Amino acid sequence: MAEVTIFDQNKTAAGTLSLDPEVFEVPVRPEILHFVVRAQRASWRSGTHATLTRTLMKGGGAKPWRQKGTGRARAGSNNSPLWRGGAVIFGPQPRTYDFKVNKKVWRLALKMALSARLAGEQLIVVNTITLPEAKTKHFVKVKEALGLKKALVVAPEEMIEVMLAARNVPGVTIITPEQLNVYDILNHNHLVLVESVVEQVTARLTA
Repeated sequence: MAEVTIFDQNKTAAGTLSLDPEVFEVPVRPEILHFVVRAQRASWRSGTHATLTRTLMKGGGAKPWRQKGTGRARAGSNNSPLWRGGAVIFGPQPRTYDFKVNKKVWRLALKMALSARLAGEQLIVVNTITLPEAKTKHFVKVKEALGLKKALVVAPEEMIEVMLAARNVPGVTIITPEQLNVYDILNHNHLVLVESVVEQVTARLTA
């Protein structure tokens, strides 16, 4: 069972915490992380791209000119894909890019992402974060004290002042335990967990 140091918001040691090895000491398999991240990014695509096929275009029902005798090539419609302004052959149509990922795989990938941050000494546990008021300048001081640049902060919903103060800080993303996901963990250099959410995250992934 891994033991991590708990820091306060000034990065002074304030105790230790034991982390569940079933969540924070899982062997990392890059192919599973890649698969889940690809699925997550695919689900964000709107898929609203579209082109006009011959059936979707207006007009084009009348033959532009008679079949013979004009000296020009035969033409049956001004919607022909061969013409400028005509229809598009096999163009993209609205679709969804989602693909299924089993819940067990989602959970496993989340455990692997957490384990990777712990193994790389990029996981920081803080006992709490308190600010005089919900202003960005106060959170910037906390960020600098903890030595963070690009960091994902996981805090309980009750810390509304912290969330409001952190939302405009460059390089910092703050979320609740329910919003924790593989992409955000891997997309930030550090993962900061408020001590009270560790139990929630562990319970979510071991239930």
